[in-house]
Amino acid sequence: METIGPVTRRNATGPLRRLFWSRETSRPAPRARIWIYLVPLGLLALIGLGLGTGAYLTDNRQLDPIWVVIIAVGSVLPIIVTLRRPVLAWRLGFLMLFLGSLQPGLKESWPWNPVQILGFLLILGRLAVVEDAALTIWATTFSLVPVFVYAPYANAWGAAILLVAIAALGDIVSRRRRTKALLAESVELTELERAKRAVLEERTRIAREMHDVVAHHMSMIAVRAETAPYRVGDLSDPAKDELATIADAAREALTDMRRLLGVLRAEQDEAPRAPQPGFAEVEDLIATARAAGVNVAYDATGLSSSVDIPPDAERPVDNESLSGDGSPRLPTLGGAAAELAAYRIIQEALANAARHAPGAPVTVDARGLDDRLEVTVRNPLTSALTASKGHGLEGMRERAELLGGTLTAAPDGDHFVVRAILPKGENQ
Repeated sequence: METIGPVTRRNATGPLRRLFWSRETSRPAPRARIWIYLVPLGLLALIGLGLGTGAYLTDNRQLDPIWVVIIAVGSVLPIIVTLRRPVLAWRLGFLMLFLGSLQPGLKESWPWNPVQILGFLLILGRLAVVEDAALTIWATTFSLVPVFVYAPYANAWGAAILLVAIAALGDIVSRRRRTKALLAESVELTELERAKRAVLEERTRIAREMHDVVAHHMSMIAVRAETAPYRVGDLSDPAKDELATIADAAREALTDMRRLLGVLRAEQDEAPRAPQPGFAEVEDLIATARAAGVNVAYDATGLSSSVDIPPDAERPVDNESLSGDGSPRLPTLGGAAAELAAYRIIQEALANAARHAPGAPVTVDARGLDDRLEVTVRNPLTSALTASKGHGLEGMRERAELLGGTLTAAPDGDHFVVRAILPKGENQ
């Protein structure tokens, strides 16, 4: 409650400070071609009005020539300034309301010359159009002071009513312009929301189709693989192990599918809450590929630690190679995004090798340098692989390019080589 008073005073005095002391930012010049012709003509007209004001003052007032020049220039200059700096123009015009009333002639109905009166009305109207209502109220209030001080009593009230009417009319125009701008912005936001809603509906439709078709079949694979030992008799132990591996792979695929469906159905691109696979899970990926019959040799060097795992080697179990929770200590990369990209690239490359070159040896090599990570997957070239052009390679390339890296997938001699270069950390 203590802040209500200071906030109220600040809201009330803020426009007052802007009116008299704050530095005004110049408004942009009009860009319409017609202004190229209007500006020179307007300057010539104002020069003519200035000369006419000088002649008027010379004929009606007993002033020194210097004061005639000051009042004539001061009557015209605010009109020139008001186009780009309306607040500064009002300050000049307000000052001239005091200086311009020096020694009025007996024949003059007003203490100011006609050009000064019309110019000040124009300045006040321009100020009301482009500024907020609070500043307009302050400017109008202060403008009434010299009117009641210097103008004849009978004319002062008429002038005051005219000033208030012009300020009110300008404020009405200002409010209409702001309302139109807000309406246009609201329409634009509505269009953006409509487009966003259309995208979300399309993503939801795709997610629904994937759930109804792909997820259903993956669930059936997992269920049939898990229940096969109970439904089919006389299965050997290797066959049971193979079915268990198939069930595990199907469940992992379902987990990835659910994560993907969650992203597709999300209304905002939120960061995933579940841990994403990284380089620490590559060994599990290699082990899964070997269990499926893929002969994989894995080598990782130049990272926080190095591992060289031939196809038949077992994982280290000594205390130095274990992390705090008892799991093997694995190399780490410079950033979760690079780790996820490396994992997905290796995963896709192993899947392609198993599909197009079954039984052939595959080598996976990961090398960490100071500013980047290089991943290379190599397998013997087959005719099926050279003719294949699916979405997997394109997806791997997009993942690398998203991080500012590169990916090439092409024959190299008698081998097919997938090579990715992924920047680390701030180099992404």
